[in-house]
Amino acid sequence: VQLQASGGGLVQAGGSLRLSCAASGRTFSSYDMGWFRQAPGKEREFVARISRSGSTTYYAGSVKGRFTISRDNAKNTGYLQMNSLKPEDTAVYYCAADTRRPWGTNENARDYDYWGQGTLVTVSS
Repeated sequence: VQLQASGGGLVQAGGSLRLSCAASGRTFSSYDMGWFRQAPGKEREFVARISRSGSTTYYAGSVKGRFTISRDNAKNTGYLQMNSLKPEDTAVYYCAADTRRPWGTNENARDYDYWGQGTLVTVSS
């Protein structure tokens, strides 16, 4: 599985961005995917997860109600729509694939076996 994240940039607080994750190598609809983020000097943290069909989602409490994870299996692409952005959302955002486990609320980065390269999101106050 190869993952390529894109869509990051600089946005003012309260603004929106949509991240994309283009996948290749394995049937996209055969695995769950997630988004993580890592701020400078901090550990990588879970943001959201979506089931392989796209019917089930799970969010970290810090983004619930502001971020929406989705996927288009026909386009082999996952998305993270981020609204009402805050300065504390500033981080490098990574998409990841969990090809080994059935659906679950997996927040541990070790549960994901393939990773994209990351895209930087900067939210100014």
